[in-house]
Amino acid sequence: MEGYSDRVEALAVSRRDSQIVIASSDQKVLGELITWHGEIGGFLTRPSINANFYPIKVDFSLDGTVKLLCTKTWQVQGEPILGQCGNKRCDALLQAGRLQDSVKSYRYYVMDMNDENVKVDSCLDWSNGKSGVPKAFKQECSALCAANGDVALTGSNYDREIDLYSAAINLNSASDVVLASRTKANMGKMIWMEALLDAQKDIELDPLYYLGYNLKHAALLGTRRHDEAIQTFQTMLSKLDRAPDIQTRKLCQRHLRPSEGERVIRRVVDAQLNNAPLRVFDTTTGLLCDREAQISAFKTSIEYKELLSSTITHPDFVMKRTIMQELKDAPGIDRPAVVTFRPSMSGAREKLRWASTRVTTRQEDIAYSLFGIFGIYLPVHYGEKSVKGLGQLLQEIVGNKGTQSFTEYSIGLTDPQLNVNEVIELRRAALALYPSDHPDRSSALNDLGISLRDRFKQLGLLADLDQAIQFHRTALVLCFPGHSGRFSSLNNLAVSLRVRVEQCGVLADLDEAIEFHRAALALRSPVHSHRSLPLNNLAITLRVRFEQQGVQADLDKAIEFHRDALALRALGHPNRFSSLNSLAVTLRVRFEQRGVQGDLDEAIEHHRAALTLCPPGHSRRPSSLQNFAISLRVRFEWQGALADLLEAIELQGTALALYPPHHSDRSSSLNDLAISLRHRFKEWNVLTDLDEAIEHHRAALLHCPPKHSRRSLFLNSFSISLQFRFEQRGVQADLDEAIELQRAALALYPTAHCDRSSWLNELAISLRDRFKLQGILDDLDEAIELQRAALALYPPAYRDPSWLSDLAISLRDRFKQQGILDDLDEAIELQQAALALSSPIHSDSMFLNNLANSLQDRFQQRGIPSDLEEAIELHRAALELRPMGHSERSSSFNNLANSLRDRFQQWGALPDLEEAIQFHRAALALCPLGHSDQSMLLNNLAISLRARLEQRGILSDLEEAIEHHGAALALRPTGHPDRATSLNNLANSLRDRFEYWGVLADLDEAIKLYRAALALCLPGHSGRSSSLNNLAISIRNRFEERGALSDLDESIELHRAALALFPPDHLDRPMSLNNLANSLQISFKWKGVVSDLDEAIELHRAALALRSTGHPDRPSSLNNLGLSLRDRFKRWGVLSDADEAIELHRAALELCSPDHSDRSGYLNSLAISLRDRFDQQGLSSDLDEAFICYLQLSQVSHGVSRSDLRAAKTWAASAEELQHGSALVAYQTAMKFLDQYLAILSSSPRLFDIVREATSSLAVDAFSYCVRHGALIIAVELVEQGRAVFWTHLARFRIPLDDISASGAAGEALAEEFRQISFRLRKVLDTSPEDQFPQVRQLTMQWDDVVLRIRTVLPGFSRFLLPPLFSDLQKAAENGPVIIVKASKYSCDALIISSQDPVHVPLDIGRTEVSELSSEFQSLAERVGSSDHQLELPKIIGILRKLWLRIVSPIVQALGRLIQPRSRIWWCPTAEFTLLPLHAAGPYKKKSHNLSHFYISSYTPTLSALIRARPRVSRDTSPQHFVAIGQANPDRGKRLRCVTPELGVVADRLAPITSFTSLADSDATIQGAFDALDRNQWLHLACHGTPNPQQPFESSFAMHDGPLMIKDIIRSHWQDPEFAFLSACHTTVGDKSSLDEAIHLAAAIQFSGFRSVIGSMWSVDDEVARQVASAFYDNLVDGSGRLDCTRAAVSLHKAMKTLRNKIPLEQQIVFIHIGA
Repeated sequence: MEGYSDRVEALAVSRRDSQIVIASSDQKVLGELITWHGEIGGFLTRPSINANFYPIKVDFSLDGTVKLLCTKTWQVQGEPILGQCGNKRCDALLQAGRLQDSVKSYRYYVMDMNDENVKVDSCLDWSNGKSGVPKAFKQECSALCAANGDVALTGSNYDREIDLYSAAINLNSASDVVLASRTKANMGKMIWMEALLDAQKDIELDPLYYLGYNLKHAALLGTRRHDEAIQTFQTMLSKLDRAPDIQTRKLCQRHLRPSEGERVIRRVVDAQLNNAPLRVFDTTTGLLCDREAQISAFKTSIEYKELLSSTITHPDFVMKRTIMQELKDAPGIDRPAVVTFRPSMSGAREKLRWASTRVTTRQEDIAYSLFGIFGIYLPVHYGEKSVKGLGQLLQEIVGNKGTQSFTEYSIGLTDPQLNVNEVIELRRAALALYPSDHPDRSSALNDLGISLRDRFKQLGLLADLDQAIQFHRTALVLCFPGHSGRFSSLNNLAVSLRVRVEQCGVLADLDEAIEFHRAALALRSPVHSHRSLPLNNLAITLRVRFEQQGVQADLDKAIEFHRDALALRALGHPNRFSSLNSLAVTLRVRFEQRGVQGDLDEAIEHHRAALTLCPPGHSRRPSSLQNFAISLRVRFEWQGALADLLEAIELQGTALALYPPHHSDRSSSLNDLAISLRHRFKEWNVLTDLDEAIEHHRAALLHCPPKHSRRSLFLNSFSISLQFRFEQRGVQADLDEAIELQRAALALYPTAHCDRSSWLNELAISLRDRFKLQGILDDLDEAIELQRAALALYPPAYRDPSWLSDLAISLRDRFKQQGILDDLDEAIELQQAALALSSPIHSDSMFLNNLANSLQDRFQQRGIPSDLEEAIELHRAALELRPMGHSERSSSFNNLANSLRDRFQQWGALPDLEEAIQFHRAALALCPLGHSDQSMLLNNLAISLRARLEQRGILSDLEEAIEHHGAALALRPTGHPDRATSLNNLANSLRDRFEYWGVLADLDEAIKLYRAALALCLPGHSGRSSSLNNLAISIRNRFEERGALSDLDESIELHRAALALFPPDHLDRPMSLNNLANSLQISFKWKGVVSDLDEAIELHRAALALRSTGHPDRPSSLNNLGLSLRDRFKRWGVLSDADEAIELHRAALELCSPDHSDRSGYLNSLAISLRDRFDQQGLSSDLDEAFICYLQLSQVSHGVSRSDLRAAKTWAASAEELQHGSALVAYQTAMKFLDQYLAILSSSPRLFDIVREATSSLAVDAFSYCVRHGALIIAVELVEQGRAVFWTHLARFRIPLDDISASGAAGEALAEEFRQISFRLRKVLDTSPEDQFPQVRQLTMQWDDVVLRIRTVLPGFSRFLLPPLFSDLQKAAENGPVIIVKASKYSCDALIISSQDPVHVPLDIGRTEVSELSSEFQSLAERVGSSDHQLELPKIIGILRKLWLRIVSPIVQALGRLIQPRSRIWWCPTAEFTLLPLHAAGPYKKKSHNLSHFYISSYTPTLSALIRARPRVSRDTSPQHFVAIGQANPDRGKRLRCVTPELGVVADRLAPITSFTSLADSDATIQGAFDALDRNQWLHLACHGTPNPQQPFESSFAMHDGPLMIKDIIRSHWQDPEFAFLSACHTTVGDKSSLDEAIHLAAAIQFSGFRSVIGSMWSVDDEVARQVASAFYDNLVDGSGRLDCTRAAVSLHKAMKTLRNKIPLEQQIVFIHIGA
């Protein structure tokens, strides 16, 4: 690890590929780790973490990422290392020429990730090629793979070619060129099915181009699917005909059309037959064939279709082989046999086998070419076909061999390499040789029947199976009782009947099959060596009948027979593995029916044993692997053990690899593997699993002929996987295709098939899903009809309860759409019937759950309490049946929680809501990350948290709700059917937060989300009405904030549209009526249209009528109607309106619990209405009741919202106006609410507008009231609590903890915990709190907890961080009095705080006059430095005189009784006083003295700030570190010519006595300043100062590279700073709309820790600043030769006295001292 020499922190080895990752800290870059990858030899991403506190652990996660963990907290540090790790590995391998290794690494490390969020943008840019990426990795690799594949093609290296083309396709998606190349490679290797899949994909990529069809035609020929090949060839020709260019159209000339080919062949055939006698006979009838019969039969043969294909294609290539190879390939005879062959009758069976592989151009040649090898000479009759020719040959062989029968030679037909069609034709020929009374005819019939049954299994031609059964029946007739072949005939007939049952569902066949199996068994005594065969077959058929009819006795008997068969097949028996496998399958079936775990475990044991008997290479090993995997998957489905599923997938993958491309069981293997991959997707949510499953399903269908017996099963399984993908991605094409597949599956089942009902039900479920997506009622109606049809196929006692339940769900959905109560009632009846029919073990909980959901719906519609109570009991019962580990336990928790929340909303019992939230959390905890239900569970928990918020006002509930709604939305991407719901819900929570805190960004975001939701809810969508309503409310809220009438008009329009969608009995209609009424009411207030108010009242009455007693929203309707009537009373003065309004408000309050979040609003509404009636009638009882209401506000226990604070402010204003005795309590309550409301928000500059609105004039009004009523101590406490709120709250994170740490071990631990949490919370708030609310919520809860423990655990700290008492605040006056000067609309006063009781000094001036003086002085100050500013000097002096006469002089007189002249005093101005230079007041006359003659003035924003600034006692004699920063040439702004001389003056004074540093010009950057202040405690800053009244936190000092802003300064963490001289303009000028908050540069410097600050009130002259600095520092050094920040005020005083006659007056008073 070159360049990094520090210690190794951690080491880990990947579980996936044994690669090593080492983590080492770096001394050069403090706080970061560098990780090194063993193979790459390079460095990975550097996470920004601190490695100094705790050891770090490196961990390879399952998703392939490398994560760094703190071993104390086990929190992930920084971001997971992914992008560059995978990138570098891939690039390194590619550069090393290891192309395929690089591709594997790319798929393994970069793309095969479980967590899509881990794929960071940088990784995708590198992979795909975006800005800044010269060449995309995928593009480069793909091109190399394709090029290398082309090279491999020229060398016929098909395996390498296929691998390379596959890699190119996987990397950069499929292109038609690369797919075509891979198709040719697969055909070169004769992997026809893979070639066919690629050709089909090539067609899908470019359906108009001919090449894909040409390739598909060739692949189909390879699979011997000639009919499809010819059809595809015709399609290709049509594409060539319509090609846009002439050259492509000319390609048609190279081919014959199929019709032309047929005519050519017919002419040749006719020419041959015309000269041939009728000597060809039909082996099935024994009759001679006429010409047309011969030709027609010939056209149905494979040989004819091959001939036709050869004729129309005109192949233009020649295979180059040696002559001996051609001799081998032509007859299919091995080379040694060709060389040593002699014609004879010897080896007849081997020579007959050669016939099966003989490829000829004419059918008859199959037989004629063999005549010579037997030394036989027979007449040649072209036209009789191969079957007849072989018949001649076989007859001659049998005749020449004497007594030997054909059966001996038919053994050769069992060779696995034989084509089944050829075997059947040969066996037909053999059968024709036996007369009806021949003893071997029954064997020939049985053999032919078995071959036909085999072909049925491969191709699905039902005629083959019917004919097989016919031959078996004929054979059985010939095998009379006692016949040696009767056992075989009974067994074969029974097996074929069972196969037909599985295909057609004819139950009569099943009973007959069992009867024949029993008869066969009876022919094998208990000691017979072959008795195990009929036992096993009878058991299988009994199992099939159980699966069809559900007779439990059949299943038990089947297992008994399987056990008997197994006992007869001891170890070493060749068929023992078959018995083990069959018994295992039957035990699995019984487990699925009864749920007895022992059956499944035993089944798996038998599967393992069977597999050991089928070693690699065994012909039955693939099927053993497959059956074993299915049982493992079933156990996973029941127990959830992921290891079972993973093993099943591994086994199925192995089985699939063992099946050759054309194997008849390959399609089943593909289908089973696809199902298991679908299950793994459900667990891990890795979409590639689902995509791979769907690809396997497609391949299974391609391998499965159109009429195959299992095709319907494959279609259905495929449709289920498509449904899953639809649920994840919301792509409607997947759902549509699923429906089409289900329709195709259904079409394969006869009307009377026993499985038809299942497919009817499955199709219905898919149609119901599409209805939910599109809202097309026809789909839902069809679903219901299909489900009714499915049920009609069974008598009531035999109906599957799950189908009853499914129909009930569809009816419930239609009820929700159309509101037809009959549908809901029928749904409940069906679910009750399903529950009655269900097995107590198997699926009882599902039916309990579904019935409960429907009862819950009916309760919401009709309000019958018994329905809800029953629903809750049913949900509890369902939960009991779903213990820990049950896959549906999470669902039960969720549903029970929903019903409990409904009961809470109905009756308001808070324990119900608490229990609901508890269950929601339990449901979410059981749901793995990425599970398809996760978004729904997050959504429901958030809804319940919002409900609790409305009741108790716990703001953490709101933040958590927003967090969960946001997470749910992230899991529902574009196209997801529930995305609109999530958009609406998240917007609802954001609107709630706006209503609590007033953050307009929340409201804007909510409106954006609502509009997106509405766009997804097209007309007819069930959620459209809610979307319209929600959007309307938010737009109305925005109108109330910004006053744009267009918003109000749009709100009303949207509310009317929403209301039109709610039928009269709809559950949400009263909500819609209420909301429209609210908007009309506001419209009346703004526009004065009386009809709007009248309509609002009528709508409110209608809403109230629909919200009967007990309805959770009835209090809201009562209150809103009352508000509307109050508005009409104020307009017309009709007393009855006022009376009714008051009664309504009283009723609302009676229904509202003491801790309800809306109670403050209802109290305020009632008080205002009572006040209005009092104003008209003068009844004191109304006024008394009004203030009784207000007094209840002081008892509020929920989290404080904006409405609570507004109510308290209204109370205070009313009490002031009416001089009510509750005014003081009102102010105290309002201040308490203010402190709680701003606890977090005030700490963020981004949310300062809320602070500004909340504080307004509350503190000074409260101060005024207390002073006027003699409560001076309370006045000091309240004004301190309500001023500089931002700084006060921010200071809480930096409060000194020395006293706490010194209180003992507990105190030291709590102090450290508080320090750490404060640091983290401050860091989050410094970024973007509206984006970090989940973290803010969590950290705030932790912060509140540690604060509470400090107060309760440590003696003497019970008021830690509580608003300070006067006894604490009085400490600010230890070194001199503090004068609080305030201006309120009620009075202007000064209060002198000293070591004695506060002294009140009434001021003979009003707030208006103070405001005018302030405005005038600011206007004059802005002109300071202009050419005519000397003309303004008399005006400035005039204002200073007024300040003296009206404000300062009375205070000085009072001070004279408290302190000595020349003492220090501190001004603490409020409101408009903060803009006035109180320190400069004076008469400005000869023989009279100004304030500066009497006292030395300083300022402080609050008493607490001054207390914090008091110097700590220190005897430190180490060097003092001073930095002088000057920027004469800022990034923007004019040059300051005196900055350099000013820094020189400071250096001359201080360099000899301090550790002095100077930064100027290019060194004076933002970061340079911060770095310097990290090392220095004393600061002189000379530069431009720029206030920003509109954005006060962007007020700044001008540095070389840009502005150093307040918002940057307050994030600093400087160590023990002492003093700052801000030699810049306007450093004490803040936001004029929130003067009491003192948001200016000097305050920011003071807050960051500087105890003493010199700042300016207006513009400072450049030269004056130099002179002041020179005079100031001459006086700052104490007697010991050290700097003393407590001398700053005196030093400034003396400096100005020295310069009095040298600089203008406005420059003499521009600088002020702040702090100690």
